[in-house]
Amino acid sequence: MFGEIQPAVKKETKKVIIYTLTGIVLMWIVFAVLHGTMPEKVPFDYTVILGGLGGGAVAVLNFFLMGLTVQKAAACEDEGSARMRLKASYSQRMLLQLGWGLAAIIAPCFQFAAGLLPLLFPSMGIKLNAIFKKK
Repeated sequence: MFGEIQPAVKKETKKVIIYTLTGIVLMWIVFAVLHGTMPEKVPFDYTVILGGLGGGAVAVLNFFLMGLTVQKAAACEDEGSARMRLKASYSQRMLLQLGWGLAAIIAPCFQFAAGLLPLLFPSMGIKLNAIFKKK
């Protein structure tokens, strides 16, 4: 289905999995602490767990698909074809995230914030990693 996956795509996807899982665990801890102090306002139940897992899966899938697209676009001989591939991938990945976002908000089995926050964790992890590697 995916063909040959370049080592760089595998390596960076593994990093994003680590960033995302770390963010999800930290998010769950924050939810648990807030729930302990404000149980009537902040839930900590299966909806928070499912939201985190679903959002994390979509975040990692989005990054992985982006990596595959860049890999395939780099292999294209025609610049126009590569550009079209990148644009189509961007649109499809945004639709994937939008679809997840709507599901996280509408479906009662997901706590919406716990479902949406993990979408931010890959970019936050990449940026934090870059900051700390410079020092």
